[in-house]
Amino acid sequence: MSLADWVSNGWLVAHKSSKQEIGNLLGIVARDLKDSEAKDVSDDWRFAIAYNAALQAATAALAAAGYRASRESHHYRVIHSLELTVRKDAKFIRAFDAFRKKRNVSNYDIGGGISQREVEEMIAIARTLQEEVQQWIRANHATLL
Repeated sequence: MSLADWVSNGWLVAHKSSKQEIGNLLGIVARDLKDSEAKDVSDDWRFAIAYNAALQAATAALAAAGYRASRESHHYRVIHSLELTVRKDAKFIRAFDAFRKKRNVSNYDIGGGISQREVEEMIAIARTLQEEVQQWIRANHATLL
């Protein structure tokens, strides 16, 4: 399946990105990665911040490719689009998507369910995406950096 197929399914819409938009998204990634290292906030909140960093990196890749996710299942689509943008493997996407579900529970249902190890894993996912998305944009859409 391609990103164009996703548009046909209504999961994505065509989007013309700009250097400013990509810069803004990557700026959020950098800010959130820094903030996720804070030691004076809960592990739940650090996890959510790192999750947002990773999500914004994936959003930057999708925008650079010329798309944005539709509102329905937005986070899910952005995460799974990584297979078609930066070519992340199924194992990486499954881990990121599992953390999407964990973040939803932590944010909306039950506080205190995030471990230090999970925070570190989420930060690692976000750092990996930060680096790989920037490299991918540089290689494939250099005018946007």
